[in-house]
Amino acid sequence: MRSMSQLGNDLYTGKTSFPFVGRRKLWFLIAAILVIGSALVPLIRPIQFSIEFTGGSQFTVNGVETADQLVATEAVQSVVPDATTKVVTIGEDAVRVQTDQMTDAESRKVSAALAEAYDVPATEVSYSFIGPSWGADVTRTSLWGLAIFLALTFLILALYFRTWKMSVSAIIGLVDVLIITIGVYALFGFEISPAAVIGFLTILSYALYDTTVVFDKIRENTSEDGEVSGRTFGESVNLAVNQTLVRSINTTVVAVLPTGAILFIGLLWVGAQTLTDLSLSIFVGTIVAAYSTIFVAAPLYSLLRENESPIKTRDERVVAARELAGTPA
Repeated sequence: MRSMSQLGNDLYTGKTSFPFVGRRKLWFLIAAILVIGSALVPLIRPIQFSIEFTGGSQFTVNGVETADQLVATEAVQSVVPDATTKVVTIGEDAVRVQTDQMTDAESRKVSAALAEAYDVPATEVSYSFIGPSWGADVTRTSLWGLAIFLALTFLILALYFRTWKMSVSAIIGLVDVLIITIGVYALFGFEISPAAVIGFLTILSYALYDTTVVFDKIRENTSEDGEVSGRTFGESVNLAVNQTLVRSINTTVVAVLPTGAILFIGLLWVGAQTLTDLSLSIFVGTIVAAYSTIFVAAPLYSLLRENESPIKTRDERVVAARELAGTPA
């Protein structure tokens, strides 16, 4: 069995090659299924937004002997029967309860009911509320941040690589990452919070970094495709993806392992919601970003360029020369 270093060397020299460009129709079909499926998930299972987006009241009970969530639900509904509650256990001795927006009088009564239900002093129960206008501001700011990020990405890539087609490929790859990641959140009932939004922007930056590295190698290979080159444009793109494949895998693994550890600690040990939201979005998005760069962005760029007249003419000349020499096309 070949070692990873030997595999990397074989991929770089072209001795071993995976058909990322040659089988792009298959990859595009899989990508389309994933994107459409992710976009349809919220219609079946709506996206869950945190209290920062929707507004509401939040109660935290510390020092509990039992973290039974049903106790909190019954305590809240004993004061406000129609209240919608969401209870989360924090660590081993704390409970967080989120409800619809309540008046100050209702909040005081619920706080007292929670203290009595969990048999803790009233000082161990704290509460706060977030108005709907603040949640709307958070939503608007998040969308503006995403729009500005994508616009700057398109502009910078177009200037750096001197072709808008690389920008289009990269942006489609980034949107692919975002839609699938949000689809995973909706499918498994994960809650989207401001920390998760920060995580989304972080993984878009990671995806952009990974795509830029691959595209830089593509530019290097295709710039060498002169009259004497024996590769078609698609083959040069495919070679570049293979040459950077081991680096992409290693970078992804290095990123996933610590975020996975943080996710485990935040979710099962510490119970830190912000830590969990941030690490979860990065963990899921990093894996999707690696897939998107390799199977979507790079093959799409090849597709966009292959019908350009100079490239098409040179590719036909390469194929004709192979047929003349008796070499398989």
